[in-house]
Amino acid sequence: MSNGKDASATNYSSQMPLKECLDECMEALDLFLNNHFNESLDRLRPRANESMYHALIYATVLEMQAMMTFQHDDITNAGNNMKSAQEICQRFRRKSQGLVNKSSGESLTEEQLHAEVCYAECQLQRAALTFLQDENMVSFIKGGIKVRNSYLIYKELHSYIESRNSLRGPCHIHLEGGISFGIGAFNLTLSLFPARILKVLEFAGFSGDKEYGLSKLHDGATGKNLRSMLCALLLLCYYTFLTFILGTGEGEAADAEKLLKPFRLRYPRGAIFLFFAGRIEEIKGNIDEAVALFEEGCKAQQTWKQFHHMCYWELMWCFTYKRIWKMAYFYADLLSQESRWSKAMYVYMKAAYLTMLPRDEARPFGEDEVELFRQVPTFKQKIAGKSPPTEKFAIRKARRYRAQCPVRLPVPVLEMMYMWNGFAMISKQPELTQGMMETLAEAERALLEAPGNEYSVDDQCVIHLLKGLCLKNQGQMQAAEEYFNKVYTSEKKIKFDHYLVPNAVLELSLLYIDQGRRHEAIKLLHKAKNNYKEYSMESRTQFRVHAALAKLKADPGDQEEITHL
Repeated sequence: MSNGKDASATNYSSQMPLKECLDECMEALDLFLNNHFNESLDRLRPRANESMYHALIYATVLEMQAMMTFQHDDITNAGNNMKSAQEICQRFRRKSQGLVNKSSGESLTEEQLHAEVCYAECQLQRAALTFLQDENMVSFIKGGIKVRNSYLIYKELHSYIESRNSLRGPCHIHLEGGISFGIGAFNLTLSLFPARILKVLEFAGFSGDKEYGLSKLHDGATGKNLRSMLCALLLLCYYTFLTFILGTGEGEAADAEKLLKPFRLRYPRGAIFLFFAGRIEEIKGNIDEAVALFEEGCKAQQTWKQFHHMCYWELMWCFTYKRIWKMAYFYADLLSQESRWSKAMYVYMKAAYLTMLPRDEARPFGEDEVELFRQVPTFKQKIAGKSPPTEKFAIRKARRYRAQCPVRLPVPVLEMMYMWNGFAMISKQPELTQGMMETLAEAERALLEAPGNEYSVDDQCVIHLLKGLCLKNQGQMQAAEEYFNKVYTSEKKIKFDHYLVPNAVLELSLLYIDQGRRHEAIKLLHKAKNNYKEYSMESRTQFRVHAALAKLKADPGDQEEITHL
């Protein structure tokens, strides 16, 4: 083993043994999960320049904060701390490459193994921040390279601890948890990506194994180790968000509940866990219970207002599902004033809620929807060199209000609700779907009574798509199929909302899956995947097509030359 730098690593570790470092970091995480965010950082800060675990967890907490505030200073601060955490991990790593020294056959010490897993985690988290903050493709690719390096370390570590000659030190449970987190996160995340997006991220030829990823994350989440919270949060995000937004919309409420239960018992007032508990009730269609939990999540702590914003966003949708437009508007307004995430989106939603009120009803704060729609483009922002797709969509939809005599959008709230897969959220509660049907019937009546214009066909098709979703929720499959087909056959007449056709094809295929018409579903999914380009929210539709094909285990085009992680 080389000396010099390796010897200096021993000096660092002699200040505090590995086990003590891990115990203290567990205590700091405990404070964090009990809403004592600043105390958690205070506990970690004194050793963040000498202990790899203190450095990593300190930077992780800052990164969570940055992802919620979305403020440039917070993102930069988290990035700088994650970079210095990586440098601290580097001090503890053995300088010769590989986990076993080929010349002497000597393997790494326990501390060096932990340094490898911490180093890989720093790279992974730095990549996540790169994707979040930078505005050019070069940094996007740099992020991709960090991801790849991180993945290779995890892969080697995983093979090593599975082998017979691996070292099992007293802190092995934490090492295993770290590897489970990395291997699980990679497999699950990459399984969600369509092949063409993986190519752009320099992961051509790889596809994650979703089930394997979920099982590794479950191993990590249920063990008592430093990464159990990270594993649990990633799983909860997957079960309660990703399956809806990037999947086919069957949230795994039972799995999420089971996973959340021990954390809810241990941290009954923990804001993060109250938030996920609310989200689970929302998925089950228990909107009032969800509202109570999100409100409790806001009351539980006042230190990080950004937690409130996450709750406000969900509360906005809860009141949307119940068609209480003024309350939904109130939360969109709060977000537009307080949150940095997407002002264009919040202002669009405010305007959209006002269009749902009767024309003669007084507007809250005297605001005017036409004026608000006209403001939407002025709040456009750029992330990784691009505007977020939902923002682009909102700006495109608001364009028609620039005219001297604007043509009203028929149901902008319900259309955006579709983009977030909200019709799947209300499918468990017949009265919520019935309410949406009434709103759509009203909008259709108004559309038929109004004089025709260049938007008429598009607006009619929006209503048809959404009606099809409601009919599917009501089990009226034949009628739903007819409405999706009405959109599909209007392709040549649609002038602006080109996203409607591939989405109608996707929804029709999901309907066929439910009816067991597998062959027809696959044919339609390939059509949705290959025949439409350059439409609004395209990547989100492509993610959902990929998820449906993966569910049917039927995508030969993507399965060629693929290596599982």
